Amino acid sequence: MSPNDHIDPAKIDKLAHLAIRTGVALQTGQNLLITAPIEALPLVRRLAVHAYEAGAGLVTPLFSDPEITLSRYQYANDTSFDTAAGWLYDGMGEAFDANTARLAIVGDDPMLLSEEDPNKVGRANKANSIAYKPARERITRFDVNWNIIAWPGTAWAKRMFPDLLIDEAQSRLASAIFAASRVDHSDPVGEWKAHNAALRSRSDWLNGQDFHALHFVGPNTDLTVGLADGHEWMGGASKAKNGVTCNPNIPSEEVFTTPHAYEVQGHVRSTKPLSHQGSLIEDIEVRFQDGHIFEARASRGEEVLTKVLDSDEGARRLGEVALVPHSSPISQTGLLFYNTLFDENAACHIALGQCYSKCFRGDSDLSKDEIASRGGNSSMIHID
Repeated sequence: MSPNDHIDPAKIDKLAHLAIRTGVALQTGQNLLITAPIEALPLVRRLAVHAYEAGAGLVTPLFSDPEITLSRYQYANDTSFDTAAGWLYDGMGEAFDANTARLAIVGDDPMLLSEEDPNKVGRANKANSIAYKPARERITRFDVNWNIIAWPGTAWAKRMFPDLLIDEAQSRLASAIFAASRVDHSDPVGEWKAHNAALRSRSDWLNGQDFHALHFVGPNTDLTVGLADGHEWMGGASKAKNGVTCNPNIPSEEVFTTPHAYEVQGHVRSTKPLSHQGSLIEDIEVRFQDGHIFEARASRGEEVLTKVLDSDEGARRLGEVALVPHSSPISQTGLLFYNTLFDENAACHIALGQCYSKCFRGDSDLSKDEIASRGGNSSMIHID
């Protein structure tokens, strides 16, 4: 028996088909770059099949491995934690400029680095954020069609279901991923077409209202989020600058827009933990004044949170605000995924850092100065 025989191969194939046809919406002759944990190889192989059937030019996979990641923290010299593979991200930027589509698979242990030196984790994250800029900018500008999906990694599954045997835990997580991604239906592509229409109707309504601000009130929360001048709400399928309409996130239950970086006031407490690059940050509480976070606390991972906020000036301001209905299927599961792709689709949320320049009405080629003049934030990070 292979390690993944307990995961329905038909649904793995359906997810791969959905990701290529609806998620990234790969075009004939277009190249595809895939990043994935090594465990997700069965899914990557099916993605390659469906990509080439869709007319892909070249499919290039890049894999990560948790043991290799941990070996750095156990054996590398101190200077290692201030370096990153800038050459790789420069290459990604060049690939995106050449219209290569981007597909990312998440599935790593959300607490992989929780026992490692938080100073080293913070330094490595900062170095990587700086090096990643050429690729990140093209994604946040929505230059090309891109998509993120999930694979039920074994360590992730055990974090979610610690009382189950590993195969049972992975099978349970796989079922949750397939359900949230709508691939447990007979026609996932058709399901996403209907879901996209529903998200579009919500975005259209919000755009018609042209609200000036949102006011969030709840336990330990009284937060007013001003919205950027000329902001536009989006959700579900969106058209990239290369003209391809894709679904960046599968699953997705949110509609989102750009807040005004200098018009956020009050305090907010998160109801779910944040898994950030192998560290878990719990019970986040932040206070804003004139859009700037001047106080931040967490019951766990506070040192990592502080280093994130100190990444650059824009890291303490908001780049996104999103609305999610309580009726969200992910919310209704009652599961805590410890993964932002899922947990952000269970509740309304905000994002630190870089704004999405596509979330403005009118001209899609706004300069950085024009985006800033409308209240859009700039940063080396974007963390929901």
